[in-house]
Amino acid sequence: MAPRRAWLRGWLAGGLCALLAACASVPDAPSGTADDAFARNGRFAITVTEAGGQQQAVQGGFTWRDDGRRYVLDLTNPLGSTEARVEGGPGRATLTKADGTRLEADTPDALAEEALGGPVPVASLRDWLRGRVADDAPVAGMQRDEQGRPAAFQQDGWHARLSRYDNLGPGLLVLQRSEPGRRIMVRLAISQP
Repeated sequence: MAPRRAWLRGWLAGGLCALLAACASVPDAPSGTADDAFARNGRFAITVTEAGGQQQAVQGGFTWRDDGRRYVLDLTNPLGSTEARVEGGPGRATLTKADGTRLEADTPDALAEEALGGPVPVASLRDWLRGRVADDAPVAGMQRDEQGRPAAFQQDGWHARLSRYDNLGPGLLVLQRSEPGRRIMVRLAISQP
């Protein structure tokens, strides 16, 4: 049981970093200079519920800016201390934890797979935070709100619900995934500027 809990804690910590790897901030990046430049910050919560009903949860904050090519994401604990930084650009992605541990991969999705031992739709999340679906994977069950924006859909094994839109994208994202023996829920709440 102890190895499973350690694995689950590692999964939660790595999962948080990997899931948000696409939502990153670029240090010293000029704000709004590229058509694809994008920035968000807010709170996250990840809950993993095992088949027996046991739950593990992690929560905190994130700060993200993306200049369209490069990104850096700082993840903080509930007290505001930085726990991890994810940086990336074309052909590389790195995760640096507060203790200095560092993981590297060619893409955010590969980094997630290395950190978690399984696939996570990191590249898709980059689109979902902007209120659009990713182009590189099939979409099922698309529901749109009154303005025609994605409100609910399934992609890459995740059921996504997007709501509370502002001019940059959804203010609330709830992502759920069922796997053998566990259910994963990720909640991202964007802070208002």
